[in-house]
Amino acid sequence: MSDAHKPPRVLAVANQKGGVGKTTTAINLGTALTAVGERVLLIDSDPQGNASTGLGVLPHMRRNTLYDVMMDNLPISVSIVQTDIPGLDLVPAEADLSGVELELGQTSRRAFRLRDALSTAAQAGYQHVLIDCPPSLNLLTVNAMTAADGVLVPLQCEFFALEGLTQLLRTVEQVRTSLNPSLQIQGVVLTMYDKRNSLSAQVAKDVRDHLGDLVYETVIPRNVRVSEAPSFGKPAIIYDLHCAGSQAYLALAREVMDREGERAKVQL
Repeated sequence: MSDAHKPPRVLAVANQKGGVGKTTTAINLGTALTAVGERVLLIDSDPQGNASTGLGVLPHMRRNTLYDVMMDNLPISVSIVQTDIPGLDLVPAEADLSGVELELGQTSRRAFRLRDALSTAAQAGYQHVLIDCPPSLNLLTVNAMTAADGVLVPLQCEFFALEGLTQLLRTVEQVRTSLNPSLQIQGVVLTMYDKRNSLSAQVAKDVRDHLGDLVYETVIPRNVRVSEAPSFGKPAIIYDLHCAGSQAYLALAREVMDREGERAKVQL
C-alpha cells in the first residue's frame, strides 16, 4: 500500500482524570510530529474545547465542529480548520458535545460515529490522527477508542496515579472486547514530573514497575512555559521551543514514531 493511501495511525489521548496534561500532550505531540514531516489531524472531542483554544481557534472561528460530524453526519472534511502550524489541522469542539450521549440515546452504531467519519482521513493524506478525549469515560471517549488504533495515556506523577489508571485500562479492555478488537495501549507518558519532589520519582518508579515497557522513556516535566502557552493560543513548542517541556515533547514524538516503526516491523 502506498503511503498516499495508507490509513493514518489514530491515537486516542485519554485519561478520565482531569488536570493530567492530556490536552497539553495532544497539542504538543501533534505539533512535534509535524516538525518531523508528518501531517496531523487533531480532533477535539472535549466539550470544554481546550485543545481548540490552545491552538488559537476561538469559538467564533468554529463554524462546524465535531458535534455536527457526530450528530448530523457532516463529512469530517467540512469541519476541519487549518491552524497556524503547517501540517496540523483541527476538528474543533463546542459545548453542545456534552449532550451527545443523551441525544444519541440507543441509536444504532452510536459508538462508531467517529470511526465512520474518519474513514476518509487516509485520502486527506494525514499520517496521524490524535483525539483529545474528555476527562471522563463517556460515549465521546468510547467513540474515540472505537475509532483508534491505540490509546496514549498521560499520567500525572501524583499519589493516586495508578489507582485511576486501573479504571482506564479496564475501559480499554471492554472496548477491545466489544467494539474494537485491534485496540492497543500505545503507551503511557508520565507528565508534570517534578525532579525536586521525591514523590514524583517514587510514582514514576511504581508505574514503570507495574507497566514495564508500556511506559515511555520520555518524561514531561513541570514547566512554567508549557503552562503559559495555551493562554497565547500556541503550543509550547511554538511559544518557547527551547524550554524543557518543549524539548520533552519533541523527544516523545521521536519515541512514538520509533515505537510505531517497531510495531510495523512485527506486523510484516
